[in-house]
Amino acid sequence: MRRTTIPALLAALALAGPAAAEEARKAPLTAETLWQIQRLSAPTVSPDGQWAVVPVTTWDVKEDKALTDLWLVKADGSEARPLTTHEGSETGPAWSPDGKWIAFEAKREGDENAQIYLLPLGGGEARRLTQVPTGASSPKWFPDSKRVAFISRVWPDLPSWEDQGKRQKERKDSKMTARVFDKPEVRYWDHWLDDRQAHLYSIGIDGGDPKAITLGTGLELSRAEAGPSSYDVSPDGTEIAFAADTDTTGIDSNFDVYVVSADGGKARNLTPENPAGDASPLYSPDGRAIAFGRQVIKGFYADRTRLVLHDRATSKNRVLTEAWDRSVGPLAWTPDSKALVGAIDDAGHGRVYRIDATTGTAAALTKAQTYSGIALSRDGRTLVALREGFSEPPTLVRVDLATGEPAKLSTFNDDLLAKVDWGRYESVTYKGSGGKDIQMWVVYPPGFDPARKYPLFLILHGGPHNGVQDAFTFRWNAQLFSGWGYVSAWHNFHGSSGFGQSFADSINPDWATKPYEDTIAAADWFAGKPWIDRDRMAAGGGSYGGYLASLVLGRPHPFKALVAHAAVYDLYTQYGADYGAERKRDGEFWEPKQDALYRKMSPHFGAPNFRTPTLVIAGALDYRVPDNHGLELFNTLQNRGVRSRLVHYPNENHWILKPQNSQFWYRSVQEWLQEFVGAGAKTAPSS
Repeated sequence: MRRTTIPALLAALALAGPAAAEEARKAPLTAETLWQIQRLSAPTVSPDGQWAVVPVTTWDVKEDKALTDLWLVKADGSEARPLTTHEGSETGPAWSPDGKWIAFEAKREGDENAQIYLLPLGGGEARRLTQVPTGASSPKWFPDSKRVAFISRVWPDLPSWEDQGKRQKERKDSKMTARVFDKPEVRYWDHWLDDRQAHLYSIGIDGGDPKAITLGTGLELSRAEAGPSSYDVSPDGTEIAFAADTDTTGIDSNFDVYVVSADGGKARNLTPENPAGDASPLYSPDGRAIAFGRQVIKGFYADRTRLVLHDRATSKNRVLTEAWDRSVGPLAWTPDSKALVGAIDDAGHGRVYRIDATTGTAAALTKAQTYSGIALSRDGRTLVALREGFSEPPTLVRVDLATGEPAKLSTFNDDLLAKVDWGRYESVTYKGSGGKDIQMWVVYPPGFDPARKYPLFLILHGGPHNGVQDAFTFRWNAQLFSGWGYVSAWHNFHGSSGFGQSFADSINPDWATKPYEDTIAAADWFAGKPWIDRDRMAAGGGSYGGYLASLVLGRPHPFKALVAHAAVYDLYTQYGADYGAERKRDGEFWEPKQDALYRKMSPHFGAPNFRTPTLVIAGALDYRVPDNHGLELFNTLQNRGVRSRLVHYPNENHWILKPQNSQFWYRSVQEWLQEFVGAGAKTAPSS
């Protein structure tokens, strides 16, 4: 064969035209490119539907620093301009009902903690609205546009803001650092909790002293993660609905929906009949109902969330979606109060659905890709959202409410992404545990040639009740792995969300057997393909995916290398997790009926069979799966004489979120796979 020289290739491209030359300049996605992508967060939309405001985050990789600004985008896509350009970051925008103001959270000059700011849309600079020493977050407007509600974490025994500030300073300056707890929660995700409570306040747009709303109820919003979905303001502005945990022990959580006067006072429980969780209240525009989400299986975080309507006139609760085998997510009412719209986890996608408020009938508006951050204008004519897919990071779109067709509004990343050589991807189905159909996403390397043989990197998702959607992720990015020369895949094994309640619950109480069998079946499916090199297969995952990698490590499997990130390795020591004190739905390890199950499920019992080279990754700030698991796994592998490596991050939590750490993470994984399975295709032997 005649070798084509570079000059000859360039000449050929020139003859082929600029499109071919541009295509040749494309390169696979890299970790460096990931951190150049501008990241969009949930938008808000103007009352008249003419504009959207979206937070846009850019990263300074050298400084490991993020900056978030608010952008104003025309709903027809014709215009986009920054609303804020401050050195601080602005998040959580909320548009006033009269269309004149944007409220947002920011920490600017002189702010010890984040405060609420107001930006006039008619022109002028943003001004600080709150000056609360304990900080303010999650703003929501009263319907008259003259007041704003917000959340602050305060000490309930202190009567004044001055006292709150003094105690905060005393705690900060004290040389005595002991923490004392009489009950959980002790810490959450990556930070320790204290004795403050999350409460609601209101403040007029002219400022002044905020007025307490929930402080006198004897209840508090979620101590761990209170946010915008924790409460709502009634259409007439006289009442607040909020979710609070009725449990006083710290080990038997039961959130209920309460209502209280906007002026404070005694709260009334709307959901005392349900011993499991009720949350995310949302008033209908006509004021007749409050919608909220309900789970009915206590102790099962992935129980199907049903949509419930509370009739304010009769005080009756009606479950609206009992017959629908999907979980409702964040919702928005249509202005006529006849329906709700939201992005629903549905069989590997996040689809926009319309749910009829009378019948509970759910109809999908979108089909492909994944949507989130739904925002509907007060006139009901404009729905904006974030759309994403394996080859598209979150992008602002307008969704036609009649046809479901999306119209792209933002172009923040277009020039950058035009230079990426994306791999083709598809959804496939194979037979898993018990002969059940398992959905799997397969991402092929750019320029995939089915006549050649490629290595496989099978990604094990976390949760376990978190289904993998056609969505873009900055962690465990399958396109990036495929750009290294691997066929990469995510399989939605038994337990994954979005495929119905029985499928999600099918792995309880045995978390091990079916996902393991589904994983081996996925490997067998690939091994049967002529374009996969069955001798070059690897697998890895984080969180539950790390657990599954550790489980596979001690059982028969075909993988030549494994990656175990934030891996639950020892189910007994997982009691040290942030939720470790919670009562388990199926019983505790010290109960005789559970002993055999724990021995079956806990990966550390598989240590006698550890032989596969394993990369172990952990973060010191990970309180969801404390880093002792990674240390125990690494030390066991070393003791067993198995080739292994530990990558430990002292300043990361369950996720690797800092740019330089993330890039090192990808390099570490790439080097590990390269060492044990190689990279790129090999020519298949002729038959």
